[in-house]
Amino acid sequence: MGTRIPSHQLSSGLYVSGRPEQLKERQPTMTSRSVPYTGGDPKKSGELGKMLDIPGVDPKPSRPSSSSQHNSGSVRSGPNSGPAVRLSGSGPMSRKSSGSGPIALQPTGLITSGPVGSGPIGVSGGRRSGPLEQTGASAAGKAVYGSSVTSLSEEVKVGFRVSRAVVWVFLVVVAMSLLVGVFLMVAVKKAVILLALGAIIVPVVILITWNCLWGRQGLLGFVKRYPDAELRGAIDGQYVKVTGVVTCGSIPLESSYQRVPRCVYVSTELYEYKGLGGKSANPKHRCLSWGSRYSEKYVADFYISDFQSGLRALVKTGYGAKVAPFVEPTTVVDVTKDNRELSPNFLGWLADRKLSSDNRTMRLKEGYIKEGSTVSVMGVVRRHDNVLMIVPPTDPVSTGCQWFRCLLPTYVEGLILTCEDNQNADVIPV
Repeated sequence: MGTRIPSHQLSSGLYVSGRPEQLKERQPTMTSRSVPYTGGDPKKSGELGKMLDIPGVDPKPSRPSSSSQHNSGSVRSGPNSGPAVRLSGSGPMSRKSSGSGPIALQPTGLITSGPVGSGPIGVSGGRRSGPLEQTGASAAGKAVYGSSVTSLSEEVKVGFRVSRAVVWVFLVVVAMSLLVGVFLMVAVKKAVILLALGAIIVPVVILITWNCLWGRQGLLGFVKRYPDAELRGAIDGQYVKVTGVVTCGSIPLESSYQRVPRCVYVSTELYEYKGLGGKSANPKHRCLSWGSRYSEKYVADFYISDFQSGLRALVKTGYGAKVAPFVEPTTVVDVTKDNRELSPNFLGWLADRKLSSDNRTMRLKEGYIKEGSTVSVMGVVRRHDNVLMIVPPTDPVSTGCQWFRCLLPTYVEGLILTCEDNQNADVIPV
């Protein structure tokens, strides 16, 4: 008799020939813990870190459950894998590439050439994209900027450029005229000569006093009346005035007290009033007047979009450039004799700058140029590699004689920056 061919029944009820197939044991699979969101950090992303030989950071272990307790600790590997390696968060952030220099991974995951933090901007030589370059002092609440932001420690100098020879000649003539007038008055015994001499000297003194009081206003009037230039036809080295909307550069600024973000210019000044027997805010503070006790003024590179041609130019006001800003600040804190209660914000602002908060009559003023404001800039045009820039002039700018206003030529150094927008008004969104 022939051997009977074995058969078996499937789960569907169908009979097939052959013995039933023995189920093989499943190989143990590798289990891993859930990986949290990395936020673009290459140290926390597994595969990207392995490709670039960047050590990873082991996420915080959660409480092990009964099903994954056997696989916790070191990573279980398959039969063909090598020994398990535990990765740590330490190690270099860049690796050498053959013939291409160092490759750096930024915190956003972007691969750039050069080490992390390279560039000319920054306190420690690194480039920052945020509004502040963080240092030890900035953690306490005071903004500390690097060399890319210009700190304006001095007031805008508006004066009259007259040679010393002319001044000495004028003083000698006045002195001799007085001596001759007094001698003739004593000899002739008539006051007509002294009156004639006074009629000549008094108008000169009044003219000088008038110019000292209204010289700044005359300069602002000169800037306002100066015609706007069209950047499209401006040549290299031409002195122009450009009016348009500003946008922030690589480092936007923030006001010190009100924390107004995305500014191109900020100023915060603390004034104190000195009575007959009060304390002086500075060595030059006189009685019965307001004196500056503390001042912060910063300006950085920004862009301006010309209203005339629509072109966009880079205004170079950073890296220690000479800038003459004419921005009227507003009073944000006013401490009088009747109001001695200081707000917590003002007390914190004083503490960050190590200023005393005793019984003094104080006034805090703050000014800024926010992104989207309309400003006027007066400087020299520079064209370099298809980049249009406005830089400060090397020589002081003169307003010329304003005969109808009885004003002598006024000089100011640096790039002139004015803003006529009200700081409380809405600006153009950009």
